[in-house]
Amino acid sequence: MTLSIGILVVSDRAAAGEYTDRGGPAVHAWLDRRLTVSFDEVLTIVPDEADAIEASLRTMCDTLKCALVLTTGGTGPAARDITPDVTERVCDRMLPGFGEAMRLASLKVVPTAILSRQEAGHRGSTLIINLPGHPAAVADCLDAVFDAVPWCLELLGGPRLETDPPAWRPKHAPRE
Repeated sequence: MTLSIGILVVSDRAAAGEYTDRGGPAVHAWLDRRLTVSFDEVLTIVPDEADAIEASLRTMCDTLKCALVLTTGGTGPAARDITPDVTERVCDRMLPGFGEAMRLASLKVVPTAILSRQEAGHRGSTLIINLPGHPAAVADCLDAVFDAVPWCLELLGGPRLETDPPAWRPKHAPRE
């Protein structure tokens, strides 16, 4: 089974070609370093428009069957920062601990982390995590939460992810 991971870049400027996105490549590079399993990346760049974000999330989850979707951008307090709002709209349930952990980790780096609205939730067996758009913040946030991702995916009925270093799993978890 091929593991598909969606990376959804939400940026008006990147979608218009006015700016070379760095958040999406930062997500991919981080996954490349941490995952020990091969994966297919599904990369999409959309403007900060609710319909475009929602359509992309639904496609990645429902049609392309991505196990994990990581968004980057649109998590601040500005009027066009709507990624978390749209994520909440498409998810079956929200997982607030992810956002709390990402903000706490980011707060150790920058005092404006409290302005961030990162969220996470799941749609079916797909885990969706909103990340900030800044490459360094992407790494800070993934470092803070990724140990929980493999077990979360398994609880949702998704694939088993192997990482280096190994992610936490309960002692009773089946091994492959």
